[in-house]
Amino acid sequence: MGAQQPRRLRLELLGPVRLWHGDDPLPLGPVRRQAVLVALALRPGVLVGHQRLLDSVWGDEPPKTGRSVLPSYVYALRQVLDVPGSGPESSLIRGERGGYRLVTDGFTFDMTEFAERTAAARRARTAGDPAGAADRLAEALALFDGEPLAGLPGPFARQERERLLNRGRDAHVQRLECLVDLGRHDEALDDLAALCAAAPYDEPLAALRMRALYAGGRQGEALTVFADVSRLLRTELGASPGDTLGRVHEAILRGDPAVLPGALPPARRAVNELPGDAGRLIGREAELARLTGAALPGAVTVRTVDGPAGVGKSALVVRAARELSADHPDGCLFVDLRAHSTRRRQTPVRALQRLLRTLSTDTGELPDELDDLVSVWRTVTSGLRLLLVVDDALDADQVRPLLPAGAGSRVLVAGRRRLAGLDADLRVTLEPLKADDSVSLLADIIGERRSSREPDAIRRLAGLCDGLPLALRLAGSRLQNRATWTVAHLVGRMAGEDRLGELNAGDRSVETAFQMSYDHLLPEQRRAFRALGVTPTVEFDALTPAAMLGLPGADAEVLLDGLVDTSLVQEPRPGRYRLHDLVRAHAQRLAKADPGETTGAREAALRLHLDAARTASDWGVHGFPTGPRPAEGPFTTWADAQTWLDTAGSELADVVAHAASAGDTDHACWLAEALTDYFVRQGRYHEAETVMETALAHVDGTTDPRMPLALWNCLGYTAIHQRRYDRARACLDTTLRLLADRPDAHEESRTRTAMGAMALSLGDAESAIRHTNDGLALARSTGSDWVAATALIVRGLSYYFDRQNEEALASFADALPHAETLGRPRILGRALSCAADAHLRLGRFQQAKRQLRAAVVLVDQVGDFFLCARSLTRLGTAEQADGDPEAAIALHHQALRQHHALSRLTEPSYDWLEMDIRARLGHAYLATGRWRQAEREFQTVQDTHARSKADR
Repeated sequence: MGAQQPRRLRLELLGPVRLWHGDDPLPLGPVRRQAVLVALALRPGVLVGHQRLLDSVWGDEPPKTGRSVLPSYVYALRQVLDVPGSGPESSLIRGERGGYRLVTDGFTFDMTEFAERTAAARRARTAGDPAGAADRLAEALALFDGEPLAGLPGPFARQERERLLNRGRDAHVQRLECLVDLGRHDEALDDLAALCAAAPYDEPLAALRMRALYAGGRQGEALTVFADVSRLLRTELGASPGDTLGRVHEAILRGDPAVLPGALPPARRAVNELPGDAGRLIGREAELARLTGAALPGAVTVRTVDGPAGVGKSALVVRAARELSADHPDGCLFVDLRAHSTRRRQTPVRALQRLLRTLSTDTGELPDELDDLVSVWRTVTSGLRLLLVVDDALDADQVRPLLPAGAGSRVLVAGRRRLAGLDADLRVTLEPLKADDSVSLLADIIGERRSSREPDAIRRLAGLCDGLPLALRLAGSRLQNRATWTVAHLVGRMAGEDRLGELNAGDRSVETAFQMSYDHLLPEQRRAFRALGVTPTVEFDALTPAAMLGLPGADAEVLLDGLVDTSLVQEPRPGRYRLHDLVRAHAQRLAKADPGETTGAREAALRLHLDAARTASDWGVHGFPTGPRPAEGPFTTWADAQTWLDTAGSELADVVAHAASAGDTDHACWLAEALTDYFVRQGRYHEAETVMETALAHVDGTTDPRMPLALWNCLGYTAIHQRRYDRARACLDTTLRLLADRPDAHEESRTRTAMGAMALSLGDAESAIRHTNDGLALARSTGSDWVAATALIVRGLSYYFDRQNEEALASFADALPHAETLGRPRILGRALSCAADAHLRLGRFQQAKRQLRAAVVLVDQVGDFFLCARSLTRLGTAEQADGDPEAAIALHHQALRQHHALSRLTEPSYDWLEMDIRARLGHAYLATGRWRQAEREFQTVQDTHARSKADR
């Protein structure tokens, strides 16, 4: 464009795509040409490769002319966008290194205006101005002109259209909340009715509609909404209304003025982990009354239940807990210590880690020393009124560390032994049911009419079950499922078979009942039950047995539902299944009888977990050059895979141990390597080390010669993130020694790059550059984009700290194509955020802001609070340097909110990041003349520094 100034253009995306120059519309041509522009515009400042552009616009149906179609589209767009006479080198669409980049400096976007108006609404609402917030939200919603990106083809447009629709819906709901808070309920009701019809399971939305109806004097309609949603949840999902909807319902019934016209006070997220409660509790009325009786005020109430296996201890404490749950608003927790389980016993350390993660949104690492965990647990629970059920406890030492500290909390403990060493205010010893109660339980299961026809047979059956509720329920279930059987027929079967076995209660057994259930399963159900005996996790969804059985997920769900009906499988919450530990032992025994089938099923389950771990990893496909590549489906994206792994929680480490104990060393090693990135990104360093050490203990048995190198590299990688540099150096030295005997370019590239990262952390920029250059050359030779991108970022940071700014920028720029090839937001955001530091130092504030904004969008997609906070605070510095200190202050506070989502326990750089943000915030306050606020921030920096030094 030479000396000519670029035109100011406005691109509208919240409806049909339109481009404006002032008041004049500019023609964009066919929809695919528009889709190419949008694919570039929504990746601001990012070089988009040719293949990525084609995939974004054409998806699985690429044009017959291939990449050659793109230049014609870009040429036509340049004719519209650019000042006449501009050449390609000064075009708004730049062609660079196999792709295109849109220069957006001359653009304004309706999306940006939407974000600014919704942000203004949030500030107004926080400041207690719901009317102002409603006005700003109305202005934001006015920007929508129908469906965003209307008519645009391609997967990228579909994805962005859905995202923009969700943002619009969120703004719409927020405005309706403001209207209800203001008492303008009539304005909100029509929209609320339409939104609720479109989202019938949305409980907060239904609660808001109930408030609006009640505020308008339509109490009956408000209660009808509750009834309709409750019925829908029960029939479609098998669930009950949650806390938000329930609180509004109760308030309406009481006529509580808190619902008119304002909102109910926000409730703390209450956790309810109590298992399902099936059937009537018969013969336990006295024990239940004792357990649910009044507790001493101002103390933690501990009540224990002991008795033989199968006597109904768990059923009793769960029923008692459900009756007490309303008195414990801060949560109802359940932990199974598995004292008499065939699975590994639940230690107090593991139990406390799980309980703490249940109460907190922080998924990072927790201490692994019992005393430290107890201290954290008591601190977290000191202000809470909790109900804790502890099942299958072995002794007092297992239970004592789990006791919460909050006055008014209650603990119910079930175990075979009497826990004499545990301070309890009540102890209940549970005996087998009396004969009459056993008969009543059987009659309740099979029906009074059927049982009354054979009273003598019912009593004989009750005697054969010896009053054990587990045996009675299983026997009754068989009669339920076999309508043609008489009770006498079942009595004859039980009398003629051995009832003793592994499932014992003293000298009694219910193995026969389990075996009968298995004998009467359909052939495909039997196969499924045997497969469940070798699932690598205690709890699972339908995906695991589907993989083990080679079935579609829907067919596996049908099988699981059938097994749930026979009481052989439990469904503790919708879509999640498990076997009772005793039933699992029975399934394992059956599985061992067919080792060929068992081996295939176990390998399929391990392969499913391996596919998920490799797909979720930021390392990408070429990050795992040996072992099986992820199969097509069920994980189509890294996000799908990560969500599935998240549901496994702390059981992921058990999958590696399961593979190792089964002698499948290859899968144990591959899984340990693949899970490393997942664990480290979440700060779960202890679990990362655990799986690695488990795999290394069996690595001599692997058929993959890369695995010893990979596992030591992964241990070093984990130690670097923990800032345990001595351990990291020892691990990497071990890898180098192994490489001397067994060269491997991929693993050496990881080792050299890790050594560079460690040298950078220790302040040795020269060594860091040397090591990363070595790693980079090897990574490029093996096609490992993640290692190459990481090496370039580390090298760029090394140049930056050595004040070689242009060299740093060149390295960061070289990292971007590798990051884009990977398609993972985190590493792309990291490269952009680091490059912005160099631009800031060089005074290139516009470039820095552009890259930091893009980085924030990227890392926010993956919930990387650290990188998001780092990028936001630097964006604040850029805004201040560019003359807007008020915007800088707002961004620094936003960075602090992201920082607060981190944990000092899991993030080694927690204190450093807080000091960095607050120092920048202090300077922004100084720029606006707010000396006192600046002084407070600088004092906090000093205090944090002192605390950090003391902790070290």
